[in-house]
Amino acid sequence: MTAARRRTIVAELCDAFDVSQRRACRALGVNRSGLRYAPMHSDERLALALRIEVLAGEHPRYGYRRIWAMLRREGWSVNKKAVHRLWRQSGLKLAGPRAVHKPRRPHGQDINGCHLRPSLGKDDVWTCDFIFDRTSDGRSLKWLSLIDEYTRECLSLEARRGMTAEEIREILSEVVARRGAPPHRVRSDNGPEFAAEAVRSYLEESGSGTLYVAPGSPWQNGFAESFHSKLRDEFLELEEFESVPQALALAALWKEDYNTERPHSSLGYLTPTEFSATRERYMPIEEEEEPHDAPPTEQLRG
Repeated sequence: MTAARRRTIVAELCDAFDVSQRRACRALGVNRSGLRYAPMHSDERLALALRIEVLAGEHPRYGYRRIWAMLRREGWSVNKKAVHRLWRQSGLKLAGPRAVHKPRRPHGQDINGCHLRPSLGKDDVWTCDFIFDRTSDGRSLKWLSLIDEYTRECLSLEARRGMTAEEIREILSEVVARRGAPPHRVRSDNGPEFAAEAVRSYLEESGSGTLYVAPGSPWQNGFAESFHSKLRDEFLELEEFESVPQALALAALWKEDYNTERPHSSLGYLTPTEFSATRERYMPIEEEEEPHDAPPTEQLRG
């Protein structure tokens, strides 16, 4: 029986026996919420379908859930099921293979039982890492990302042919100046650039602790790994860079879109910028004397 037919029968029952809609629905075993549904007009449905196709074209690696979140942000009053239905009817699919979801590890530990300190608030832990790509002439392109683990904001996205510890220090200094204060801690891997004296001394002078990832344990920097999967999936694989300046210009646009337009499922489909605006800077209840970790590379050499 169609929803329209159910509404007609309930209305007739209410008129014939002078009962409320609630009693009529209870007698017929009909859900009242279904009677309040207002079907979308064909023109509105067509406009929605076209908008879904446009958004899917602009963001080929977004699924229907993220497209739904973007529609809601634009003011569309539509539920997730309706978007999924129109998505399928339009023949839309994610470009590329489906992601393989790995089981979540408990917060505070890695799979070897080593302690992994989670971020407790905005500007508590920043994580930085490298990811590699190439320009169209085949030459290497080294990207450095800097992420706020709590708000998921991309604080910096820089590319060079190669990157020194001094350049990393300059990037950190620029972000701290823009942010207004240094983070409580910085998480990074055991690469020589991050463990170099130039970076370590700057963080110590700024009052930031260090959290070094153990060698061969990328899961200890899971936020960087997750961000880099999105970066490669939604940006690096879709663009061809002719030069470093062009790569930086396109990265600035993508970073802005990522922070201000891309809904994040773990943030309740808010963008990182929106979520950050609802949070105050993290301030530890008791400021502890935080020892700086020895770089894992040094531990290995011993």
